[in-house]
Amino acid sequence: MKNDIEAVAFDIDGTLYANWRLYILMVPYFIKNLSFFIQYNKVRKVLHRTAPLADFYEYQARLLAENLGVTPAEAKQKIQNIVYDGLKPFFKKVKPFSHLAETFQAFRDAGYKIGILSDFPPEQKGDIWQLAPLCDVILGSEQVGALKPSKYAFALLAKELDVKPEKILYVGNSVMADINGAHACGMKSAYIMSWWRKLLNNKPVNADISFKNYRQLQKIVLN
Repeated sequence: MKNDIEAVAFDIDGTLYANWRLYILMVPYFIKNLSFFIQYNKVRKVLHRTAPLADFYEYQARLLAENLGVTPAEAKQKIQNIVYDGLKPFFKKVKPFSHLAETFQAFRDAGYKIGILSDFPPEQKGDIWQLAPLCDVILGSEQVGALKPSKYAFALLAKELDVKPEKILYVGNSVMADINGAHACGMKSAYIMSWWRKLLNNKPVNADISFKNYRQLQKIVLN
């Protein structure tokens, strides 16, 4: 694959760190805000199927307002307080996967551009475990106006990287959002396997690459 790509791009949540590490930290916070998160998750499922929006944040707030029985302004403030600001402290405590910085640097040294495309604001993770300086492009799909798997978000990523989609390898942990979304735009895909897929050696059939750790990804891409 080494000569078939010019850029490698990454999802963040569940891809650069293990989701279970975050969930353990969040248990008391999640319980405290349980009714909000139940309705918020319903709204996000709708938004994953929605066409690109001129103002994603306003539409998200209107949908949540209907579910919570509050005004859109109140819903928007709740999202800001509970999700965007409220989750920031937890990311400071979450450990990223091993060999991440090493992998980013190895790809840069090989001449690849590096990108990030996340469904949540990348700035929520600060400097993204010191990986941000190694990136050429960092995008949040909410700012783009369409959550993954919308090919609109992936197409904008390719445009910002100034690399043709077929020359980009997108790395993610969701078959629906990351693998299918990347393929819909013409990109290649790499899937980081969850613990149960590792245990059963259950690789998604539509991913171009399935890998268990980042050193393995390096070997697959660079050899």
